[in-house]
Amino acid sequence: MRTCSLCGKGTVVGRNRSHAQNRTPRTFKANIQKVSLMVGEEKISGSFCAKCIKSLKKETKEQKTALK
Repeated sequence: MRTCSLCGKGTVVGRNRSHAQNRTPRTFKANIQKVSLMVGEEKISGSFCAKCIKSLKKETKEQKTALK
């Protein structure tokens, strides 16, 4: 459920390490957000990670400057 629709990034399991070198399990959760974006002339909606949102916004900004 908590995965990016574009790149597939999701939750990863790892471990915490204390100063005494004790190991405890933990999860690293991806920054997933529900967004609808205009890419070119089409509207894309879905759950995307923050990195993909940033790259999609950059693409639209480059397209607008190329049209000018």
